[in-house]
Amino acid sequence: MLDLVVKSGLVVYGSGRPGAVADIGISRGRIVAIGKVDEPATEVIDADGRVVAPGAVDIHTHYDAQLFWDGAATPSCLHGVTTVVGGNCGFSIAPLAPGQADYLAAMLARVEGIPLESLTAAVPWSWRSFGDYLDALDGRVAVNVGFLAGHTALRRFVMGDDDARPATALEVERLEVLLSECLAAGALGLSSSRATSHNDAAGRAVSSRFAEVDELLALCSTTGRHEGTTLEFIPSVGAYFSDADMELMTAMSLAADRPLNWNILNVNTVLWDGSRQRLTAGDHAAAQGGRVVALTMPTMATLRINFVSGFILDTFAGWDELFRYDLTERARVLADPSMRRALQDAVTHDQSVLGPRLRDWGALVFGQCFAPSTRSLEGRRVADVAAERAVDPFDCLLDVVLADELRTVIIVPPIGNDAESWQLRAQVWRDPRAVIGGSDSGAHLDMIDNFAYTTSLLGPIVRDGLIELEQAVRLVTDVPARLYGVRGRGGLVEGWQADIVVFDPDTIGPGRVEMRADLPGGASRLFADAVGIDAVLVNGTTIVRDGVLTGARPGTVLRSGRDTETVRAAG
Repeated sequence: MLDLVVKSGLVVYGSGRPGAVADIGISRGRIVAIGKVDEPATEVIDADGRVVAPGAVDIHTHYDAQLFWDGAATPSCLHGVTTVVGGNCGFSIAPLAPGQADYLAAMLARVEGIPLESLTAAVPWSWRSFGDYLDALDGRVAVNVGFLAGHTALRRFVMGDDDARPATALEVERLEVLLSECLAAGALGLSSSRATSHNDAAGRAVSSRFAEVDELLALCSTTGRHEGTTLEFIPSVGAYFSDADMELMTAMSLAADRPLNWNILNVNTVLWDGSRQRLTAGDHAAAQGGRVVALTMPTMATLRINFVSGFILDTFAGWDELFRYDLTERARVLADPSMRRALQDAVTHDQSVLGPRLRDWGALVFGQCFAPSTRSLEGRRVADVAAERAVDPFDCLLDVVLADELRTVIIVPPIGNDAESWQLRAQVWRDPRAVIGGSDSGAHLDMIDNFAYTTSLLGPIVRDGLIELEQAVRLVTDVPARLYGVRGRGGLVEGWQADIVVFDPDTIGPGRVEMRADLPGGASRLFADAVGIDAVLVNGTTIVRDGVLTGARPGTVLRSGRDTETVRAAG
């Protein structure tokens, strides 16, 4: 007898080939038959009129800490994601030396927008080695989870709090040994960042930003000596890559003989010149035998910012110092008219991707307010409120922020909701120099809602005719799984693990995004249920049924070499 049969659905295999109506038989967590299945089963899911597809593979998340209080990795699993990769951007939470938990927790709160009260209340911080960390998650996860070893975590372990500098030759050797231990224990590869937006709780650049090229290449070489490993990197946050950025990513890929994926490529008509130029990093690497791949999202990002975390805002010249102050001093600075003018002028001359969007202060929207005097402003444009008050829009914004004790959630309106931008996105999705990823799910919890990218792509975007269903499924399942060499996942194939999503193609999509106060310590996050998903299976066990978690924990903690195979740079 089979454990489960999914009956009479349109099976979309994940390979891109046309779907076909068939049954899927499952036993001991694996697909054992696709076609006409007459064998009896303990459980049957009627998929008549539904699509049956592989579960999505999200290779850029920050669920590392959340899994200790939410082993289902919500809301991603509700949207059909069955495998997630964490430890990105250099920010794994293992290895962990004694006495470093407070620093790493505060850093994550600042740089990844994960509430400190949740990190303090619900994460045990009881491990030391990378293997200990993976062991702590065994048996408690609903989805499959794998983790990269983060460069900042490695440097903090080796160099302690004296890590705001280049490493010595001896320290580089110790970093190589430590990384090798992490990879041998199951880390999926190395992640690192040079992004100027990546600062710790004190407003100081995170440790990976101090690493010299020789150190990076040494660690990449170490990565390449272990089977089933890969590289993830953020070289910069500008609109264009420098020649040095391209040379470095190519050198890293060649040193490891592994693909390198970088985060993130935003695509629309406004940014297209820069996006097109950054895509050529893939050509530059390929010409030398390497492979460099851009992560890109299929949706427009609705960005939310605030003056407590300061994330994104601290990338502007002169603003980084503001966010080194405690909240009391920060409020004093924001109330000072001369300081306001200095901050405003700095953004006026900023040439980064977000500079032009943010200096149009009046176009920003009050997303969530907290004081009795400001709550009525939610959903209103800053310009409209400023006109009523007869003040400059920047002053109006800061007046509200101060009234809210800096907590105001400010929405930066998305750009690129035009036909040409959508056509450009659809072009990039199919480009072999890019892969759909970069959701940042589990991070920036009050800032972005990219966790719904799968239901957006498979629902409204497919229905609008921008991409065929079979190709859309392939791009969020097979393509990322093959990039990371994940064995037996990302497709519906006999003998492979039964990671499956059953959905209604006519209704699938993201639900309404709202703030939900369901985190440990009373913290809140952006959340959206999924619409039109009947069931989500991981390793043959149903973890979501009709939008509700079942409580099952069948997920596998992926370990390199055992659960992944080597993907070389040249393919």
